[in-house]
Amino acid sequence: MNIQEEKAYKELTILEDRYPVLKAVHDEVWEAFSIMRDSFLKGGKLLLCGNGGSSSDSDHIVGELMKAFCAKREIKPELATRLKELYGEQEADYFIKHLEQGLPAISFSSQTALHTAFSNDQDEALFYAQCLLGYGKKEDVLFGISTSGNAKNVGFALKLAKAMGVKSILLTGKDGGTGKDLADLSIIVPSRETYQIQELHLPIYHSLCLMLEQYFFG
Repeated sequence: MNIQEEKAYKELTILEDRYPVLKAVHDEVWEAFSIMRDSFLKGGKLLLCGNGGSSSDSDHIVGELMKAFCAKREIKPELATRLKELYGEQEADYFIKHLEQGLPAISFSSQTALHTAFSNDQDEALFYAQCLLGYGKKEDVLFGISTSGNAKNVGFALKLAKAMGVKSILLTGKDGGTGKDLADLSIIVPSRETYQIQELHLPIYHSLCLMLEQYFFG
């Protein structure tokens, strides 16, 4: 394990210290981190979708990845140099001071205009699959969230991901539902109550965001 991985792993141990119940998904959380890390290293992006309250979680994750979360994320030196060449020291410094390096992530639930246009003409349950078809590349990762694992819209996206050769992760609960057999990796939190599952999802995805931030920017 290199230094970057050690920093990421420390965030996982902190998660388990705070939420001992999540030791049950230790291996799955580490594997999810590894899948997303490898995707970003290849120039891929994280594509997220969730049903109901979980759609808000997918938006939340984008907010933690696309800007600084807990670590400083300075823009790349070569970009800073180019800004100075183009616009001079003073304006370049404004960009450098206020911009933060991001890890590319898109939440399908935020595509409001596309959602209404597609749903007016086609089966709304396929909306997330439509987004994946338009955005998805083989180096990307699809991250689906469904408390039961049975959300049709998330399930269709997982099916299409398999056909497209896009790796997929499902964050779920209960017994994993139908989605657990569709995703390449399922993180099934140990609860059967919807609201409790959602309460356990948040520290997991916060931890994953922290692990990725520590790996790439720590």
